[in-house]
This record gives sequence, structure tokens and C-alpha cells, in this order.
Amino acid sequence: MPRSIRSARSNSICSVTSESGRGAKLDELLASRVKMGKKVEKGLNKEKNQSATSQDELDSNKALEPHVCTGNFSADFSELCRRNNMTFIPPVIMRPRPPAPVVQQEVSPAKGGKDKGKPSVTQPEPEQEENAEDGEPVDAPPKTFTTKDKFEYFKPSIQVEMDNQDKPDTVNEIFIRGWKVDTVMMDIFKQCWPTMEKLHSINLWNTGLNDDTLHTLSTILPQCPNIKNVTLDGNATEKEDWFELITEESPVQNLSLRHCGITNKGAKMIGRCLGSAKRANTKLLTLNLSNNKIGEEGLEEIAQGLRLNRTLLSLSLASNEIRDKGVVKLSEVLSRFPLTHEEVVERRKLMSDRSSPDRNKSPPLSRRADSKDRPGSVRSSTHQDKGGKKNEKPSAKAKKDGKGGKEEKEEKHEKTKGKKEKEDKAGAKKAAAESQARRGVGANVGGRSSGADMQNGNTSRRASLAADAKGKGNKTKGKEKGGKPAQEQEPADSQDFINPLLEGADYIDGRLWVAGNRVLINLNLSRNEIGETGLEALLKAMQYQTTLCMENKSSGTGLMRLLVGKNKVRSSHELLQKITDIMLPKDPFYKPPPQTPEVNEA
Repeated sequence: MPRSIRSARSNSICSVTSESGRGAKLDELLASRVKMGKKVEKGLNKEKNQSATSQDELDSNKALEPHVCTGNFSADFSELCRRNNMTFIPPVIMRPRPPAPVVQQEVSPAKGGKDKGKPSVTQPEPEQEENAEDGEPVDAPPKTFTTKDKFEYFKPSIQVEMDNQDKPDTVNEIFIRGWKVDTVMMDIFKQCWPTMEKLHSINLWNTGLNDDTLHTLSTILPQCPNIKNVTLDGNATEKEDWFELITEESPVQNLSLRHCGITNKGAKMIGRCLGSAKRANTKLLTLNLSNNKIGEEGLEEIAQGLRLNRTLLSLSLASNEIRDKGVVKLSEVLSRFPLTHEEVVERRKLMSDRSSPDRNKSPPLSRRADSKDRPGSVRSSTHQDKGGKKNEKPSAKAKKDGKGGKEEKEEKHEKTKGKKEKEDKAGAKKAAAESQARRGVGANVGGRSSGADMQNGNTSRRASLAADAKGKGNKTKGKEKGGKPAQEQEPADSQDFINPLLEGADYIDGRLWVAGNRVLINLNLSRNEIGETGLEALLKAMQYQTTLCMENKSSGTGLMRLLVGKNKVRSSHELLQKITDIMLPKDPFYKPPPQTPEVNEA
């Protein structure tokens, strides 16, 4: 083979080996770069994971911090729902109302004539009709209602009323209707509602309350500062613990429990919370129990609670299962009734406590320390020195003046005389008042007394309470030297209202009879199963209340509105007509028909 060919082959082989070496180096560089890239990516991923975990830890720490409600219901409610991971948060909206008609009036002074000074009413401008594309007029949309998208009306929402729409913390009424309020939602309300100072009305209509949510609601109400009205219509529970809403701690004044499926079981507990011999509800004013399943036993227990309740003004028991036996018991409570053994014992306790209120109280230490009549065995030498110095000052002044101490002695003697006369008069008045009170109670208990005696007993009892209050005030004034003025002194312990057990009683056939409940002014018994026996008992009770209230109206006016229609008795029955004749003049909503002038026929 020639040398030229060999050299060419060797050169080609060298170039191939050099190129292969270069390719291998490039592959090594690329592999190292890929490895470095993977390491960098792994480092970045680690950093990302660490930052994500730290962010999650921060979020979890934030979630652990409790939310402090500020009184802004919309903001607090949405924040608490978000923290509870709720998929749908019901919006808080204003309660829709139909727009009121706008009447524009402008007062333009007239120059003269009969219409001088009268306002001239400007007629509202007619609405301009819009023209469609084809040129035909189109009516303007109505302003009496608003339209919404399909099914938007049925979505859960919370409707509110505000004192001022520009201030979200002035929500005063809450309306929830037609969607279930579960335990989680009620716990959210438990945090929001107590911080709302303006809230006074809660309306939960058909919200599926159960025993747990009802108990939670009963614990929320005492924490709300100004709550008064509670409406829970359309909520049926198994245990029927509705009495928890009207306990001593509850501030509810108006309670509505319509269509709640309340039976005799729930009515019995409600009646026991209304009143008993030892305690009575003093806050509830209206109670609506219509459209339930209350029978005779439940009504008897409610009537038992009304015996000593002097706060409830309105009671509705329409559309229940009430019959004559329960109505007779209720009529007895409205007219007069005999006291039970427990009530007689409680009456005696109250009378003994009233006659000697300070019997079990120990005298305060200030009386013993400041009294001058007792020997100063407890006093220290400093008090005696101070007293000696005080006694020496006027004598020294008298010696300096040279007038002698006769005038000062005469002035002191006159002051002591005036004080003694005032104390004697106050003691005589107090003794006379106590004797009158004892006579009023003893006369009624010892024998049969009339309505006038009962009035005298009540007036003497009030006079004795007033005299006791005055006597206590005079004593405190006399004992405190240079004390507070009369307005700043603490008032004496006086009862706002007289306990029904302390009213005048008649001793008949070995039992004490007292006047019935005359504070209840509205009673609805329509659409029940009441017959002639029940109506006759109601008629007697109304007649008794009418005659008693004519003589004395201090303890109540009695029923002013009684509804007994649509029962077993036909509307034209004689008993119904008599009840109507008695109750119509008392009804505050009744308007007598106008009297038309009689036309004399020629």
C-alpha cells in the first residue's frame, strides 16, 4: 500500500479518536450538569416544602386563636362560619319590606281666601313609558315588589332589622325561617348574640330545633343584655323542655310557641315555671301556646301556675284539645280560690317576716360604738380625750365672753325636747299603722269579711309598709351626724308589689279563700272542645270579676278580652251572648256602632 494512503487512513483514525474523545468529555459535562440540576431542584423542593410547612403551622396557630366578637353581626358570623369550614355561609341581609307610598307635599303660602296657609299637595309626575324597538310603549316595572332569580328565595339567609343601616352594630331583630339550625350554627350564635347590645327580638320559624339546640338557646338568652321577644313557631322537640326559656334567669317578656306539638307533658312544666307557692315568674308578659296538643291536665297545671302569678297579661290557648274540666279549673283561678296547705304555711311565714323584719338581724357595730347612753367600756382613751376637749371649748368661750353658760344650756334643752317630741310622734304613727295592719289581717281571717273589708286590709297594709319605711328613714337620719342628704341615702327595703298570699282572705268552712288573678287581661280559648259547663264557669268568673273590680281596681282590672268562639256550643247560644254582653264594654278594641238619628214617620 502506498505511503499516501496509509497517512490518510492514519489521519482519519486520529481525527475520529479525537472527536470521540471530545464527545465523551461533552457527555461527561452534560451528565454532571444534569446531576447538579437535579440537586438544585431537590434543594429548591426542600425549601418549598419547609416554607409550606411553616406557613401551615402559622395558619394552624392562627386558627387556634379564638375569635373575639365585636358586636358587628355580619362580620362576626361570616368569620366564625369560615373557621368552622362551612361550605355555604348564609348571607346576612336586610329584612325585605314593601316600599311605602311616597306623598309629596309642598307648603305654599296663599295670598288670600279660604285656602290661606294650607299646604298645597303636588301631584306626582306620571311615569314615562319606555318605547320598545318597534316603537310601541312598554309599561314601567312595578314598584310594590321585587323579583328574584329562580330558587333564590329558598336559599338559607339571615334577615335582620337595624336601627341605623349605616351602622352594622345596630342589629335589633333577627329572622331565620325555613332552614335547619344545627348544633354548629347554634354554637356560632352563642358567640355572636351576647355581644349585640341592641338585639331585642329573635325569630326562629321552622328551623328544626331539637333538645340540644333548645337547651343551648336557653343558655344564650340570659347573656343577651336587652332580649325581650322570642318566637320559636314550628319547632317540635322530643323532651318538650320549653320551660327552660322562662326560668328565673331568663329575661324573655314575650314568648310564642305556636305549632310546636306541645302536649300535657310540656304544658305541666310551663305551668310550674309560671308560679308556685314559693316563687313566680316576674318577667313574662305574653305567652302564645296556640295550635298545640294541650289537654285538660296541661291546662289545670297552667291554671295552677296562674294562681300566684301577677305578671302575665296575655295567654293564648287557641286550637288545642281543651275541655270543660280544665276550663272550670281556670275559671276558679280567675274568680277566687281556697289556699292549699303549702300556701297557708308560706302565707304565715310572709306575715311573720313582715311584722318583725329585723328580728333575725344583729345590730350593726356602729350602733354600739356611737351610742352615748351605754357606758364607754369599749372606748379608748383617745375618744375620751377628744370628748373632753370638745366639752372644754364651749366653757372656755363662755368664760371669755363673760356671759355665762345659761343661754347655751337653755338652747341645748330646747333641742333635746324637739328631738324627743319627733321620736314620740314617729313611734306613735308606727304603732298605729301596725295595729291597723293586724286588725285588717285578723278580721279577715277570724271571720267572713266582705269586699270592703278586703279593701281596708289592703290599704292598711300599704300604710303600714309606708310608715315602716318612714320610721327607718327617720332613725337613720337621727343616728348619722352630718350624714348624707335625704336623696343620697339608701331607700328602705320596700316591696314593689304585694305578694298575692298577703292579700285579704275570707275564712269559709275551715279554709282561707283569696281573690283570684285579676292581672291577666287577654285570654284566647277559641277553637277548642269547650261545652256548656265550661262556658257557665267562665260566665260566673266574669261576673265576679266585674263586681269586684267595680269596688277595687288597685289589684287589677280583670279580663278585658275573652275569646271563646268556635267551640262545641253554637254561636247563638245564650251563654255566649251573656259573656259577649259582659266583655264587649271592657274590650279596648271595641268600637260601638254609630247611633243613627231616628226618622219620624209622618
